[in-house]
Amino acid sequence: MELIRRELLHLTGIVVTAPLMSKVAWAQGQAGPQLIQILRKDLEGQGQAVQETVGSVVDFGPNTAAPWHMHPGAQELLHVIEGSLVVEIEGAGKASLKAGEARIITADLVHLARNESISTMAKALVVHSRAAKDKPLMVVVNK
Repeated sequence: MELIRRELLHLTGIVVTAPLMSKVAWAQGQAGPQLIQILRKDLEGQGQAVQETVGSVVDFGPNTAAPWHMHPGAQELLHVIEGSLVVEIEGAGKASLKAGEARIITADLVHLARNESISTMAKALVVHSRAAKDKPLMVVVNK
């Protein structure tokens, strides 16, 4: 009976930890920020000015950056939750944002965000409000 119980506990441990290990291995193998979309919903009662809001949480590892990109027809709100980020907008310079600070990036502006720390993570809430769902949410721009 004790042997069966021990084997059951062993198998339960494998079942619980195996999925977690694959996520850890996947996360460690990633280069650049990791985005987790937390909301994507058509807006109601707004006429046609804004059709959709997309909310995401982005984790920036130490010394990582999003590529230069733009959001066709979509305004971006970037709110730093943890750490700090540098936001650079083409033609408008750069700004450092600490935890608790936010920035709105107007639609169609080429920009990037980066974590310049070599030792700490940064996390941001990113909300896109867009008027045209037929356009891509993000377009990478070669610079």
